[in-house]
Amino acid sequence: MQQFFKIEKTSQGKARAGELVTAHGVVQTPIFMPVGTVASVKTVHQRELRDDIKAQIILGNTYHLYLRPGMEVMQEAGGLHKFMNWDLPILTDSGGFQVFSLSGTRKMSEEGVKFKSHIDGSVHLFTPEKSMEIQRQIGADIFMAFDECVAYPAHYNQVKKSMDMTHRWLKRCMDWNEKNPELYGYKQRFFPIVQGSTYSDLRKISAEVIAEAGAEGNAIGGLSVGEPEDELYRITDEVTDILPKDKPRYLMGVGTPWNILESIGLGIDMMDCVMPTRNARNGMLFTWQGVMNLKNERWKKDFSPLDEFGTSFVDREYSKAYVRHLFVSKEYLGKQIASIHNLAFYLDLVKVAREHIVAGDFYEWKNSVVPVLRQRL
Repeated sequence: MQQFFKIEKTSQGKARAGELVTAHGVVQTPIFMPVGTVASVKTVHQRELRDDIKAQIILGNTYHLYLRPGMEVMQEAGGLHKFMNWDLPILTDSGGFQVFSLSGTRKMSEEGVKFKSHIDGSVHLFTPEKSMEIQRQIGADIFMAFDECVAYPAHYNQVKKSMDMTHRWLKRCMDWNEKNPELYGYKQRFFPIVQGSTYSDLRKISAEVIAEAGAEGNAIGGLSVGEPEDELYRITDEVTDILPKDKPRYLMGVGTPWNILESIGLGIDMMDCVMPTRNARNGMLFTWQGVMNLKNERWKKDFSPLDEFGTSFVDREYSKAYVRHLFVSKEYLGKQIASIHNLAFYLDLVKVAREHIVAGDFYEWKNSVVPVLRQRL
């Protein structure tokens, strides 16, 4: 069997350029993964994702897909790839984060999490075994352990109790996976998740437990939930020191363009976030020159291309004034154009970052570009 992950080049620090080999194609890392919550990246066609945005891998959401369309439809379709007509790699989360966000309607126990559907109020139980079963039926190339994500801030004892349960749940996930083979004839890769909030000693314990599990890749969860940026970077740095260097590291739910570059510098290979599409739908564009609020009056008579340094067709074909007009008029096309632009920018960002890692000047480049990315236009 072909090696799942190989590192092609490391920089003078922790940043590295690598390659993930999955059943649905090769992914060059570092990579950003657009979020396709309910078998759709909001407002964007699969063709645009592949051809214009140049997405190499996307996310599906276990909780949402379980509720709609449901696993009967998913299995009859032959898995998520066939259902949504996407022939490149997919990663699924475990449903843990969504259940965490339903804090008012869920009940935790050692067995799992009982929760009410946000759609119709029906009651469901997610156990580690159930999460694995659903992710088998979805058929993602990479799937995640069922974990508990605590809110920020949280008391030390609460975080420790939650982390210990996440580790016990991991054992149950791995036991289930050993006994239940893949459904669609190709290999699914399993990633456990490091937890521990912003407590260094807990993160160290969790990272060691996850490293010892010997999975094919590892994830860092429970960040990007409201903690300050410097805490995000500090914990990421500490955890990547412990996680195996020869396996991919996925930082979940991150983030802004500058978060992404800083995280790459700390040894992260994979990231995802709803930010590029969510902010796009509110008229916020990320560019190589900085952050642009398209609803601002200053773009009203700016007939220059949407983004002269952009890589997608929307950047050349539409003007700032026109796209601003679409937002002011509440036309759906504005949200679509902005979403395509932001996702294409994020994919360009990690592509250029990779080129600088390979060239050996990543950190100098990152330090020069981050202040520009952060400025408001």
